[in-house]
Amino acid sequence: MVYDAFVLMSFGGPEKPDDVMPFLRNVTRGRGIPESRLADVAEHYMHFGGVSPINEQNRSLLAAVSSDFSANGIDLPTYWGNRNWQPMIEDTVAQMRDDGITHALGFATSAYGGYSSCRQYWEDIDRARQAVGKGAPMISKLRQFWDHPGFVAPHTDAVRDALGTLDPARRATTRLVFTAHSIPVSMARTAGPEGGRYNAQLEETARLVHAGAAPDLSWDLVWQSRSGPPQVPWLEPDVNDHLSALAEQGVTDVVVSPIGFVSDHLEVIWDLDNEAAEMAKKLGLGYARAATPGTDPRFVAMVRELVQERTSDAPRRRLGTLPVWDACPVGCCTPPQRRGA
Repeated sequence: MVYDAFVLMSFGGPEKPDDVMPFLRNVTRGRGIPESRLADVAEHYMHFGGVSPINEQNRSLLAAVSSDFSANGIDLPTYWGNRNWQPMIEDTVAQMRDDGITHALGFATSAYGGYSSCRQYWEDIDRARQAVGKGAPMISKLRQFWDHPGFVAPHTDAVRDALGTLDPARRATTRLVFTAHSIPVSMARTAGPEGGRYNAQLEETARLVHAGAAPDLSWDLVWQSRSGPPQVPWLEPDVNDHLSALAEQGVTDVVVSPIGFVSDHLEVIWDLDNEAAEMAKKLGLGYARAATPGTDPRFVAMVRELVQERTSDAPRRRLGTLPVWDACPVGCCTPPQRRGA
């Protein structure tokens, strides 16, 4: 197969206050979320001037990937398209068509399987190609990378660095807390033909990071950033509830590692650097939040290696044992039931 471009695909985020509510409406379209709830969430963005850091982080990542491609003999023009805010993937696909691109490789900024983290990107691609119409390029999505060394190693070093900021005299009562975005329980059960793909991959990443960073400490996988109506069950426990439970068990210090994320975007810096940090302070817990990969050179090189797997039959570098594939099976990660508006 011949590929003639690379496209970075991500969630997108507002870049000025006037963007916030339209962005949130895009995110929640078809879910029947009331405007009052969106206004509450908008306050999180306004706390940071109405700007999400995710777009700037993606610009930095794309620049680093482009430079790495050039340094390693990969001659692919690079593009970027978002699901929920400019540059929208539809506009990017139109630009690629105008540039004569016929078949691109797509990299989604999510390491894991699941509907919103994987399958929905395939739907984004299909929607964009249909919108562009005749001449729209094909886009083949690169595989999930939850256990790639270029993703695991930066998280591992970040946990080790965060531990170094805590009191070593209390290491015996220190705990590692890994976090990821919560999803509805029903969605978690259908994340793959056998169910539970999202959870299983996250647990494997947590085990790998734990083994490399602090095998003497206990760890937990918990959830953050829940949304949706309260009557719909989502994965639990929430990170804040879990911190309270740990304090009651005699834990004195925690390192919180957001292994569900590739960069420090708003859900990391709001949910963990504000809400969870404040909860830890209230509970008297020592608290350190581990960094995400961002533009770590190992993560950037990982993107190139995923491309080389497709373009030159390079071996797959993996640390885990769960199955992975390039094209997802039929029925994988079915979408959630949407509530009417």
